[in-house]
Amino acid sequence: MNDKTLLVGDVGGTNARFAVARMVDGKPVLDHHESFPAETYPTFLEGVAAFIDGCEVKPTGGVIAVAGPVTDGAIDLTNSPWQVSEAELQTLGLKPVKLINDFEALAWGAPIVPEDQLESLGGPVDGDPHCTVAVLGPGTGFGVSALVRDAAGKEMAMPSEGGHACFPPGDPVEDEILRILRRRYDRVSIERLICGPGLLNMHRALAEIDGRETHIDDPAQITATALADPNSPCGATLARFCAILGAVAGDIALTTGARGGVYIAGGIVPRILPFIKASPFRQRFERKGRFKEYMQDIPTKVIMHKHAALLGAARVAFAQSEG
Repeated sequence: MNDKTLLVGDVGGTNARFAVARMVDGKPVLDHHESFPAETYPTFLEGVAAFIDGCEVKPTGGVIAVAGPVTDGAIDLTNSPWQVSEAELQTLGLKPVKLINDFEALAWGAPIVPEDQLESLGGPVDGDPHCTVAVLGPGTGFGVSALVRDAAGKEMAMPSEGGHACFPPGDPVEDEILRILRRRYDRVSIERLICGPGLLNMHRALAEIDGRETHIDDPAQITATALADPNSPCGATLARFCAILGAVAGDIALTTGARGGVYIAGGIVPRILPFIKASPFRQRFERKGRFKEYMQDIPTKVIMHKHAALLGAARVAFAQSEG
């Protein structure tokens, strides 16, 4: 029995979320949730210290998931000015403590998210339980990871920076979007289109293609207008966003062999659920030529659980504490 209380965190480019985790009946349980904008504290260490100060039972170790690559136990967040290292976190009494990529944490968490916290975007109810699961999603950036599984039940999470792979256009309109964005970025990654700021890039490119002006400078305005009027230019932008997301998700499923399922995470998709269900997402996911039947057997689901990354971080934290 593991009766430890451990710190878990999920830190993105915009928000930081923390909780304490306990193991109950073999499953991680989260308590004392707290979330705040990254700008609340000048340094990441101050944010963690403030959370720990508010805990009745002080955590003895933990795992914090962060939006970016972890190198030698340190992180320089991709879309945030925060920097932190495991050595600094140990000064707060967290021993052991580990930093992992946020989508690596989601890969660990996705398979234990309750079914009522998942929404289907097409395909069968369940994937192959012995095959890899892919997790991806747009938020402030675009994250990608996978949980590799074998027939013996062994699992290993695969952190990645797949969101920075090249954007793959799928039709003449997307060819033009790529051409327009190349003027600004030279090399155009998936994240230049499939994330919050990417939605704005796409909207401006589509306006140029259509020969019209746009004065929108907030991705949230695009989403709100699209949901209110799907036939508006903003609706066309969001539909294209969903279509490209489906195509990219399909590419990642092929690349990782994710016959266990593809889980969509991040802050955007749960807010546009009815829209994406009616969009070309699944059509583009399956549109893989000779591998269409292969794709049809892969479920695509949206993670609606707000703390799935914390669940995954808790799995890693307790495995670490027992090791």
